[in-house]
Amino acid sequence: MSHIFPRNCRQSPPVAVGGDGCYLIDASGKRYLDGSGGAAVSCLGHSDKAIVAAIKAQADTLAFAHTGFFTSEPAEQLADLLVANAPTGIDRVYLVSGGSEATEAAIKLARQYWVEKGEPQRGKLIARKQSYHGNTIGALSAGGNEWRRAQFAPLLLDISHIDPCYEYRLRQDGESLEDYGLRAAQALEDEILRLGPDTVMAFMAEPVVGATAGAVPPAPGYFKRIREICDRYGVLLILDEVMCGMGRTGTLFACEQDGVAPDIVCIAKGLGAGYQPIGAMLCSAEIYAAIESGSGFFQHGHTYIGHPTAAAAGHAVVSALLDRGLVQRAQQQGEKLAERLNDRFGQHPHVGDLRGRGLFRGIELVADRDSKAPFDPSQGVAGKLKKAAFEQGLICYPMSGTIDGRTGDHVLIAPPFIIEDTQLDELTDKLGRAMDAVI
Repeated sequence: MSHIFPRNCRQSPPVAVGGDGCYLIDASGKRYLDGSGGAAVSCLGHSDKAIVAAIKAQADTLAFAHTGFFTSEPAEQLADLLVANAPTGIDRVYLVSGGSEATEAAIKLARQYWVEKGEPQRGKLIARKQSYHGNTIGALSAGGNEWRRAQFAPLLLDISHIDPCYEYRLRQDGESLEDYGLRAAQALEDEILRLGPDTVMAFMAEPVVGATAGAVPPAPGYFKRIREICDRYGVLLILDEVMCGMGRTGTLFACEQDGVAPDIVCIAKGLGAGYQPIGAMLCSAEIYAAIESGSGFFQHGHTYIGHPTAAAAGHAVVSALLDRGLVQRAQQQGEKLAERLNDRFGQHPHVGDLRGRGLFRGIELVADRDSKAPFDPSQGVAGKLKKAAFEQGLICYPMSGTIDGRTGDHVLIAPPFIIEDTQLDELTDKLGRAMDAVI
C-alpha cells in the first residue's frame, strides 16, 4: 500500500526505474518512448552522463547555501550564461525551483516595480484566455485554463483575460494571417483603455501556448504589435516561456522568432531538463535598477531559490543545448516531425489542425473536420487517447478543454531534442495506432 498522495486517486501508475535516452523504463522492463518529455521537460533525454556528472560534482563540493546569507559560483555562472544569450535588455536572473514560482515572482516583481516608481495605482494584470501560467494562486489567477481554475475561483485574484491569438478557431473567413494577428493584438489595447492605462502594470502571455491549447503559435506580427501597445501605455510585457522556451521551439528563447524582447521572461522545464527542479525569472536592467535605487529589496523569496546543485545542473543543461547544437537540432527534428505528422494525420477526418514550432507540436482533434465541431466532452477523448498511447509504449500529452476550458481536445508532442529519425517514426506510428483505437 502506497502512502503517496497521487495526482489521480483512481489510477495506479507503474513504477519508473530507469531512463535510456528517449525512453523511460518501468519495473516490469517495459520501455516507453517519451514523446512529450513528460510535460516538455526532458529536452536532453533521461541518461545524459555530463549532466549527472555536473550534479554529482556540485553535491560533493557544496549542496546548498541559503541565499539570505550567500551567493554561489554555479548560480552566478548560470545567470551569466543566461543573460549572455537572453533577449535584448534582459540583465538579471532570479533563480527559483520551477515554472509556477517563476511566473509568481514575475507578477510580484511587476507590482513592486510600479510601487518603487511612484505609481502604486498600477496593480492590474492582463493575461489571455486558454493560457496556463502555473498552479500557485497568483499564477493560476493569471492563467486562463478554466478547468484548473473552476473550483478555486473564490480564491483567485481579479485579473483580466482577453482572447488568445488562436488562428484555427478565431481567424475570420477571408482574413489574412497578418490582419488577424493585428486584430487579435488590438484586444490588449482595448482592455488597457477599458481598465484605464494608468492602472495596468503588465500583460502576460506564452509566446507559443502550451498545455492548455496545444502548441498554438502566434500569427505573424502579433507580438510586435503587442510590444508596441505595451510601450505606448507603459505596460510591462511578461513572456512565459516555461514550456516553450530553452530551445523547445527552435531558438533558445521562443520570443526570438517573433522579433520582440520582453521586460520579464520566465523559464523552467527545459532549463533543468528534469535532472533538477529549477526555473528562473529574468528581468530587464531598467526593472532591476528601479528596485536597486529604491527600497533595494525584492519583497519575495523561497528557501530553495538559487540552489547550488540545481544551478549547476541548469548551467550544464544550457551549456549542452548551446555547445552541442541541440537548439538547432530541435528545429531540424521538429521539421521532420511536422512532416511525419502531416503525412499520417494531415487528411485524418478527425484532425482539425496540426501546429507548433520546433519540437513543440500540437494536434487538435475534432468530431467533424469541415465544421471544426469538437467531440462531446462526455466522450473523454483526451483521457482515452493518453491511456491508449501509454499502452502502446508512448508517452504523450493529450488535454481536453482546448477551445474554452470545457470543449475541445488536443495532443501535445514535445520529445527530447536528441530524438532520432527512427524514433520519430516510432512516435508517429504509436500515436496513430492509439488514435485508431480511440476514435
